[in-house]
Amino acid sequence: MAYVAVKGGGQALRGAEGAFDYLRARQGEQAIDSESIRHQLRLLHSRVISEGGIFHPDLASLAIKQFHGDTLEASFALRAYRSTVPRLLETPLTDTSRMRVTRRISSAFKDIPNGQMLGATTDYQLRLMRMEMFDESPETFQTIAKKWFADIPEANVPDTFPKVLDELRKQGLLPPESEQHSSNDPFDITREPLVFPVPRSAALATMARAEQGSLLAMAYSNMRGYGDIHPTVAELRVGYVPVMLPHPITGELTEIGEVEVTECEVVAMYEDEQDGQRANKKAMFTLGYGACFGHNEVKAISMAILDRALQKGMRDGPSNPSEDPEFVLLHVDGVDSMGFCSHYKMPHYVTFQSDMDRLRATQNKQREAAES
Repeated sequence: MAYVAVKGGGQALRGAEGAFDYLRARQGEQAIDSESIRHQLRLLHSRVISEGGIFHPDLASLAIKQFHGDTLEASFALRAYRSTVPRLLETPLTDTSRMRVTRRISSAFKDIPNGQMLGATTDYQLRLMRMEMFDESPETFQTIAKKWFADIPEANVPDTFPKVLDELRKQGLLPPESEQHSSNDPFDITREPLVFPVPRSAALATMARAEQGSLLAMAYSNMRGYGDIHPTVAELRVGYVPVMLPHPITGELTEIGEVEVTECEVVAMYEDEQDGQRANKKAMFTLGYGACFGHNEVKAISMAILDRALQKGMRDGPSNPSEDPEFVLLHVDGVDSMGFCSHYKMPHYVTFQSDMDRLRATQNKQREAAES
């Protein structure tokens, strides 16, 4: 692909940057602060953290503010920042059963150990515009939290909840957990390129920071009939997972903080009976897993559906696009796809000049052939 050098234009480029910043400030009042972005635009904030691949709430707020709410550009900025930061330590594998849960549901069972916790969600609301929010005074806004705390009943909420999948494993409907894990170290997509075939950990890592809309589109194709399953959400969790690091002196694992995570485990229909007999294995449910930073339920569910589909594609060969690891994993990253799309705005003078020359030559040949 050829480009032509562009000279000059520095003043125009600076003007474009200034105009972009002006649009943010033209209201003429106080700028929105980072904490307001983090809490009042909570789901947008979670999406940028997830797609940026770095849990840094303050920088995520800054990126949203800097790029006027463009999630792709904000995620791009977070990844660019991440690439400049040294890697000092690595955490051990995180045990999500220790999650401090804020929301927990299961569509597989009505009654699950310690009960379902609906948490904060719009799932059960009518999609009607709340016009009173147009003129929300500071007093009205502050009353919301006070009223919620006043109405909430006192209850002893356990620190952690047992996993729904544990019961299925006890009944022999899922393989033991030891069979689900590989002894190999997780694939690091930030340091190693994807060379197919890739391990499952590479697929999960790629999808964990993939663009939510892309993941949903791929998973939706599987849901609508280009796949062989209708998964059931065994458990969907939102909460805070402790981050553990070895103490610099004692080496003992110490909790240094926590990160908000959404985790989804879907169970799909058991494999064909004949397939199980040929493999000399007991027929069982199959499992799909999804997890990402922040509160991103649609992304986690889409990821779990695709994880199950990709496992089948890696084992038996893909029968549709959602089971093809190369097709899925190379097309769900928002920063990659946005970058390629945006590059079409860059100067292509040389290539387009070549296209015009070829077209004119072809037209001349057609004209000469018609005249002769």
